[in-house]
Amino acid sequence: MVHFTAEEKAAVTSLWSKMNVEEAGGEALGRLLVVYPWTQRFFDSFGNLSSPSAILGNPKVKAHGKKVLTSFGDAIKNMDNLKTTFA
Repeated sequence: MVHFTAEEKAAVTSLWSKMNVEEAGGEALGRLLVVYPWTQRFFDSFGNLSSPSAILGNPKVKAHGKKVLTSFGDAIKNMDNLKTTFA
């Protein structure tokens, strides 16, 4: 298990506070699906993933990306207790 110093925790928390989870989450997942199209097979239920514009405009892609980054935020809030947070 990683043990963070107080300074490291403060730096990560400060950086994360600037994150726009809704915008960045959808964009990150969208880019993953565009750049690595074979990953689309894991998201069959998301509907139209036929083109980059369809992927980047897909509301399910945006919502799932936000959900993933929200979990990252939960991890940052609980850096000392990750196992319990995600158990």
